[in-house]
Amino acid sequence: MSDLGLDLPYQLSIALSTTGVVLGGLALGLLIKWLIFWLLRIYSRRDDALLPRSVARWLSRPSTYFLPVLTLSFMLPLAPLGPKPFEVLRRVVEAALISTFAWGLVRTVNVVEDLVQQHYRLGEADNLRVRKLFTQLQFVRKLVVSLIVFLAVALILMSFATVRKIGTGLLTSAGIASVIVGFAAQRSISNLLAGFQIAFTQPIRLDDVLVVEGEWGRVEEITFTYVVLRIWDERRLVLPLNYFIEKPFQNWTRTTSQLLGTVFIYTDYTIPVDALRAELRRVVEPHPLWDRRVCVLQVTDSKERTLELRILVSAANSSQAFDLRCEVRERLVGFIQREYPQCLPKTRAVTDEPSRPAATAILPDAGLAG
Repeated sequence: MSDLGLDLPYQLSIALSTTGVVLGGLALGLLIKWLIFWLLRIYSRRDDALLPRSVARWLSRPSTYFLPVLTLSFMLPLAPLGPKPFEVLRRVVEAALISTFAWGLVRTVNVVEDLVQQHYRLGEADNLRVRKLFTQLQFVRKLVVSLIVFLAVALILMSFATVRKIGTGLLTSAGIASVIVGFAAQRSISNLLAGFQIAFTQPIRLDDVLVVEGEWGRVEEITFTYVVLRIWDERRLVLPLNYFIEKPFQNWTRTTSQLLGTVFIYTDYTIPVDALRAELRRVVEPHPLWDRRVCVLQVTDSKERTLELRILVSAANSSQAFDLRCEVRERLVGFIQREYPQCLPKTRAVTDEPSRPAATAILPDAGLAG
């Protein structure tokens, strides 16, 4: 009883000392975090301080956990624990340190992305080089984040002796497992390889205008396994990556965003084409969407009842070309209705004159003849 009575205060003092070390380390880390980000907030008030603002935005929450755990890991040897309790506490702190550090690295990738986006604007009119860079950046970002998470989980698991023994046993059967996984994940691996090919050969890029499966839209997202196409009416078309390696599709912004818009108008044969051509020039020349490259009206076909008039107008991109086509079509149809209504499409019908009835013969009366 005397040993137990003496041992209880000793154990209580050890517990209090350990608690003091843990709480002190965490409090010191929080103080350091507060001081660092207080200085960052002061510096980020400058107009050109993009890096401090981005760091404060993305790394504030991870630092709230990482810096206290880091400080605690330095102060942990001060805890008066025995070998086994100390080892348990050390493992917990080590796992927390790896997790929070990985979280900070993932958010650091966002900081780098902010710096790149600051120097290269995707919303510019001629953004071909920027779209190339952003496509590669998005794929590399996802790859780096996946590697960080994978390595963090692997380091945490390998810190336990039992897991290391299991891993050593698994390595001996890696050949058989790789064959099984290869067959099972054939489609996923092909999509992953297609992702590498798309990221660096770039048949498509972010914000490219595509026509796929009869749908017009822009590339909104490229992941490891699929591409999200934002359709013009706000729908989303999701396609696997290897679709863009194996099947044909239209890319309207592959080398440039300039585009020709086509308008077809069908009129009667009596239309004065030169007057309509002059009206087209009068409509297009002051229009802000026309890029002054192409403005042509041609008679491209003569059908049984109508003439086919094709108008070509050019614009800086597909959206402006569509709006310009609609404007030209509306203005020219209104011009024909107003100035030449007789030249609208019509159907002619010619019928023969009805023949006059033959005269009825008058026969003499038989009674009178007698």
